[in-house]
Amino acid sequence: MGYHVVDPADLDPEPDRPSEMKYVSEAADLDHLGLRTYRVEPGESIPLSGLHYHDEQEEVFYVLDGVLSVETPEETLTVDAGQFFVAEPGSPHRAHVADDADAECRLLGMGAPPQSDGHSYEG
Repeated sequence: MGYHVVDPADLDPEPDRPSEMKYVSEAADLDHLGLRTYRVEPGESIPLSGLHYHDEQEEVFYVLDGVLSVETPEETLTVDAGQFFVAEPGSPHRAHVADDADAECRLLGMGAPPQSDGHSYEG
């Protein structure tokens, strides 16, 4: 058995990201789930690229504070605090905070399996 208490305040943000991202899953030695915290300012996005999709990974964002915008090929969705956004494998999306948002957005990001299988989507 293994148990971990992880305080995200103790984690260093990942370098070279468009917004603040901290890997909780690595600090907790998780093998089957990717778990991250994000702090995204107005005008910032979460992914390194624009619209992207995952081959196998299911991706979930839970908004703690603020408003997250998620662009899809069909529309831009609004995800408020207390709501989840779920992207199934093969579903292009780009999560960001709108340029004209009133405040930053804090959220949890989860992905399973925890692999880097993202691809740019060119519509």
